[in-house]
Amino acid sequence: MSDLKTQPTDASVEDFIDAVEQPRRREDARMVSAMMAEITGEQPVMWGPSIIGFGRYTYVNSTKKPADWPIIGLSPRKANLSVYIMPGFTERPDLMARIGKVKTSVSCLYISRLEDVDMEVLRELCAWAVATMRGRHPPGPSPD
Repeated sequence: MSDLKTQPTDASVEDFIDAVEQPRRREDARMVSAMMAEITGEQPVMWGPSIIGFGRYTYVNSTKKPADWPIIGLSPRKANLSVYIMPGFTERPDLMARIGKVKTSVSCLYISRLEDVDMEVLRELCAWAVATMRGRHPPGPSPD
């Protein structure tokens, strides 16, 4: 369906998290992954070699072809924990003002230390992002 290089794989999410070198980053990834699983009601899936994704939506990419991407996801990178908030942050300045010490790009929240983040606000932001994406991209027929 898609020309994106990042696709869901059968790789073990647990093994991926276990292989994260930094103990703090490994535990942060476990915490945020568990929270996302609870919010989405979905099991985590590896997307490519380094993204843990939950759920799936289809959009039309820049080449005008349908592409799939996780509704929400994370990646425990060396410098930070990257959290993929697909609707972005401009619609929720109220949450961003209260979330704590983070950096952002268009749809990515960069967390250096999870203890510097208000977890209730992060949970609310993730729940809003999932509900927003499901509203914008209702599930269609199963790809199987």
